[in-house]
Amino acid sequence: MSNLSSKPYQIGYALTPKKEQTFIVPSLLSCACQNGVVLTKIDPTKPLIQQGPFDCILHKLYDSDWKQNLQDFASRNPNIPIIDSPESIDILRNRISMLETVSKLKINNTGVPKQITITEVTGLENLKLNFPLIAKPLDADGSETSHKMHLIFDKDGLNNLTAPFVLQEFVNHGGVVFKVYVAGKYFRCVKRKSLPDISEEKLVNLKGSLPFSQVSNLAAAGGGEGCKFEKTEMPPESLVKELVEGLKEELRLNLFNFDVIRDGKNKENYLVIDINYFPGYAKMPDFESVITDFLRDVMHKDINCGDN
Repeated sequence: MSNLSSKPYQIGYALTPKKEQTFIVPSLLSCACQNGVVLTKIDPTKPLIQQGPFDCILHKLYDSDWKQNLQDFASRNPNIPIIDSPESIDILRNRISMLETVSKLKINNTGVPKQITITEVTGLENLKLNFPLIAKPLDADGSETSHKMHLIFDKDGLNNLTAPFVLQEFVNHGGVVFKVYVAGKYFRCVKRKSLPDISEEKLVNLKGSLPFSQVSNLAAAGGGEGCKFEKTEMPPESLVKELVEGLKEELRLNLFNFDVIRDGKNKENYLVIDINYFPGYAKMPDFESVITDFLRDVMHKDINCGDN
């Protein structure tokens, strides 16, 4: 980070209170300021054209009024980057369309778990999926409801679910998930503990469903296979980079992360199970310098800002 201009870059941000609390932290503000970047809060209820001036807009709001506000601003300021395009973000707000982007990439040794959309909780006898399953709300809009997921062990476990939702085959993956954070040309891959493996022998004794909030009890009760977290190797960096570049191009987004698991039946295969827009970057190593470098790249036109 060098070659600071005499005039700092003014980055306007419009975030939910929860996102602002975790992202706009003193360490980021300090790092950004030291490198010629000033982050200024936007009032989303007021016209953007009456605020600023801004050199760039950073946002994670979804309501129609905000989208119209952005559109009005962009029509008058076509050269000011908006991170990111609401149309591109919408792809990640649906759990089917988000993973369809992975399938389009055709990258060797990668894919997604088998999944289907359920619009009515009737006629679920012939799912053509193998238990256990993961039930996820179709909408991934960041609400509390969108995070309510269940592990389904048999057909009886489907009875109390509210449609629409997605059923995804659970894949044993050693109890480890790899989270890849992307910010423009920068990315970081970290490993985190995940759902424990479930053997076929154990599955026979598991009935109904279990909310994700209680899955941690599964291993304690002997329902899950052990996880050797510390010894788990990271996925090949070349593969991660290929996924990052492919998803950036397909999604036309700059700020996102995706979750990858290693297939327990074939260690060479990796499955993308989730993609999120503007994730919790504070959990990423050196996030302050990465975000600051990213924002400076935006101002230097070193990245593609989609339709802006």
